[in-house]
Amino acid sequence: MPKRVLQGTVVSDKQAKTVVVSVERRFTHPVLKKTVRRSKHYHAHDVNDEYGVGDLVWIEEHRPISKLKRWTVVRGEKRARV
Repeated sequence: MPKRVLQGTVVSDKQAKTVVVSVERRFTHPVLKKTVRRSKHYHAHDVNDEYGVGDLVWIEEHRPISKLKRWTVVRGEKRARV
């Protein structure tokens, strides 16, 4: 079975070798028939500490690394700092 890959935005990089990624999903509400947005935060392993807040990253499922980390950063795109 292939590993899941999610795309999200880094919302925190304060921990060592860890980034917190916000992944947003969109779906149609079953009753209201309106598009709804939901987001969830994932802790991902960032070996070289190369990604910062605002960067767009892709994370992939991984074996448990710590209490909260079950994802690793596969690749990412740097965003311009404001």
